Amino acid sequence: MAAEKIFLVGMMGSGKSHWTKKIAKWIKSGGYDLDDLIEMNEEKTIAEIFTEEGEEQFRKTEAKILRWFKEKKKYVLATGGGTPCFQDNMAWMKKEGIVIWLDESVDILVKRLVEEKAHRPLIADLSEQDLTKFIKDKLVERHAFYSQANYRLSSDQITDTALKQIIQQHA
Repeated sequence: MAAEKIFLVGMMGSGKSHWTKKIAKWIKSGGYDLDDLIEMNEEKTIAEIFTEEGEEQFRKTEAKILRWFKEKKKYVLATGGGTPCFQDNMAWMKKEGIVIWLDESVDILVKRLVEEKAHRPLIADLSEQDLTKFIKDKLVERHAFYSQANYRLSSDQITDTALKQIIQQHA
């Protein structure tokens, strides 16, 4: 099994980090989380970067760290929810490898995110109703970018089998 460079995109809560770990085992390579790498490199949380430096600076840092992967031969990378929407990142990822959009339903995203709001500064103070609206609005805003992915897996398609099939197509 061997797609060499795999990028997972989608909304927060869609399972990118979960699937990155699984896929990394399957392809016997590193599995990385872009947000974690940004936090390690900057020695600040994503929330602190947004607050202290603003979104524009965060997006520049995000693009810079994403492009570190140009030199790596084989990996799977969970991107941040907004990563494909800035700095020509989607075009860069598609040039480098394959991009898989984990298109989870709004209901599932809300259910997952309600439980972890405290760890997510963008949604920490939102009620469940406001969270639903936030997710729907973000999906509309990001659809044009996410839809450029090489593959789109909707809720019931996000399975071991489906992901393994995609990866095998690129062996």
